[in-house]
Order: sequence, then structure tokens, then C-alpha cells
Amino acid sequence: MDAMSPRKSAAEARRTRQRIVRRGIALASVDGLEGLTIGRLAADLEMSKAGVLGHFGTKEALQLATLEGAAVEFSRLVWEPAAAETPGLPRLRAICEAWVTYLETADDIFPGGCFFTTASIEFDGRTGPVRNTVARLSLVWRRRLATEIRTAVTSGDLPPDTDPDQLVFELIGLYLALNQEIQLFANPTAGTRARRALNRLLGPHA
Repeated sequence: MDAMSPRKSAAEARRTRQRIVRRGIALASVDGLEGLTIGRLAADLEMSKAGVLGHFGTKEALQLATLEGAAVEFSRLVWEPAAAETPGLPRLRAICEAWVTYLETADDIFPGGCFFTTASIEFDGRTGPVRNTVARLSLVWRRRLATEIRTAVTSGDLPPDTDPDQLVFELIGLYLALNQEIQLFANPTAGTRARRALNRLLGPHA
């Protein structure tokens, strides 16, 4: 087969696009999505600006692709390690542990800490497709957590009067605090404190 066949060309284009998105995730976790520029990516990846732009067309398309790529990485690091656990409280606890570990150790992928914390703060007061995508992806995660909580209530692993939306609210607050303790204060006890708080939130049934 010709080395420059359409099939090989398409595969190479996909690999290049993935490489751009992965670097974009790292840069945006530190500098924000607005700090994600074609020029910076091109320089970091030793590509031409036209080469980077050719894969996305606009800066907004690049931002959206970076968001979706970050969601895939987050799912790989936090959801997938827990996916095989029993639905409900066992899986919720496994998710929460993977979530703490992600914030403690994933600085090779997200050197600026939780990508979605950075993006939500950056875009919460704006309008448009990027803001809408940040909100949509965040809601998908919250609904996944709520589903596990409801299953835990149904199975008797959490008290029957547990309010899933309230517990999700408190879990999100805990992880926002954990991210700040790690990123802003470099607190070596942050993970321990987060796990202690999780044990209280999930209650005596956990």
C-alpha cells in the first residue's frame, strides 16, 4: 500500500490532532482556555501555526476539543478505575477515592490541577458555546454521582432520607476545597483531610 494512502493520512491526522489536544489540556489547566493560543501550541509542538489551525479552524473549536479531551481523561482517571465496583455506595466510594488520587497525582496531564475547576471559574460569568460545554460536562458528572447515591439509598447503604442533590453539592464543594489546598497552598495533608471528610459525608453506613 502507498505510504501516503488516504487511510494512513487520516490515521496520522488523528494522531496529530490527539497530540495537539493533549498538549492543549496541559496548557489550559495552567493558563486557562483563553490562554490557549495557536501560536503557543505550535511552538510547543514544533508545528506551524497553519498546521495547528488546520485541525480545528478556530480558537473556539480548539477550546471545545480541549474540553472534550479533558473530559475523556477525567473519565479515564476517575470513573474507569471504579466502574467495575458494585453500583451504589461501593462504586461511589471508589469514585471518590479515585477523584482524590487524580487531584494528588495527575499533574503530568493536568499540571494546573483540576481542569474543570479552572474552566468553570474562567467561564461561569460568560455566555457562548465554551461556557455551555463546561456546564454540560459538569452536569453530566453531577448526575452520575447522583445516580450512585440514589442506588446506595435504594440498596440501604445510605439512609432513606438522604438527599442526593445535597450530597452531590457537598461532594463538589469538598473537591473544590481539595484542589485549592493542593494547588494554592501545597498542603501535604490535603488528601488525608479530604478522605476524613468523605467518611463523614458518606455516613455511618459507609
